[in-house]
Amino acid sequence: MAIELDDLGLSPELADVMQRLARVGARMARIISRNGLEDDLAAGVGTNAGGDGQKALDVIADDAFREALTGSAVAFYASEEQDDVVTLGAGSLALAIDPLDGSSNIDVNVSIGTIFSIFPAAEGPNESFLRRGTEQLAGGYIIYGPQCALVCTFGRGVQHWVLDLDAQVFRRVADIKQLPAETSEYAINASNYRHWSAPIRAFIDDLVAGAEGPRERNFNMRWVASLVAETHRILMRGGVFLYPGDERKGYARGRLRHVYECAPIAFLITQAGGGATDGSEGILTVVPDALHARTPFVFGCAGKVARVTAYHDLPGEETSALFGRRGLFRS
Repeated sequence: MAIELDDLGLSPELADVMQRLARVGARMARIISRNGLEDDLAAGVGTNAGGDGQKALDVIADDAFREALTGSAVAFYASEEQDDVVTLGAGSLALAIDPLDGSSNIDVNVSIGTIFSIFPAAEGPNESFLRRGTEQLAGGYIIYGPQCALVCTFGRGVQHWVLDLDAQVFRRVADIKQLPAETSEYAINASNYRHWSAPIRAFIDDLVAGAEGPRERNFNMRWVASLVAETHRILMRGGVFLYPGDERKGYARGRLRHVYECAPIAFLITQAGGGATDGSEGILTVVPDALHARTPFVFGCAGKVARVTAYHDLPGEETSALFGRRGLFRS
């Protein structure tokens, strides 16, 4: 047993896949903890299907998860590190995975992770993943940080496990609580401010203005540059995360992948009572048009996510007026 799954009512096939994911996660935690002692896990080894640089650990993780799932109920394996879906067998499930999220942080000892999503297998490989996120059977992540933890939803709240290093078993701890409606923390890469659309700039301007601005309260910014770490913080204490599209070449739809990153995170967040959109539309209702399609992503406490959407509905003159008294706040 690699993970405690009692009382979750999972099918034997899904439970077996979770056990396999947990076993690899525990092994990856050990490999990551030994970075630099035997190998340089941050060494560049090429580029992936999305054009991003691959690190040695990206490839190690992809190989480990794919090999572990061979012979399971996973018929189709879609990885951010593979150009196309890999057919593993004739099972009833399809698994999408970002084997190693946040690989730019490998060599600076910042939390990184694995993100996964499980669907019922469809007739073909691509059809198994180009579908609404509401069809997911499970969505979750493994975070490799001060603790190695696994967080997952099966559509009935959000469950939380912590790796017992001595026993090499993920022990079930208290379920994730529902997110508060509002928050005083937000996460965005502020260095890209000049490239953002007017609604995103206006939303951030009003937060930065603090108690003297239209929100009449102070806010704190956080930015880890690791989606798993950002998600874990928000699930633990609330907050809102924004990775909008912007005017830079190649960033019109942001840089996060719909299938491998945003759909499973959106599933988790909404199961915890939060919201997840592309800035306007709900992530879980959007059907991606390609396996490696990118999407802007806003998720976290429901009130903040809804407010970002409302900024997109304001007249142009209100979104462009720095710290103006916006219609959103007028009685």
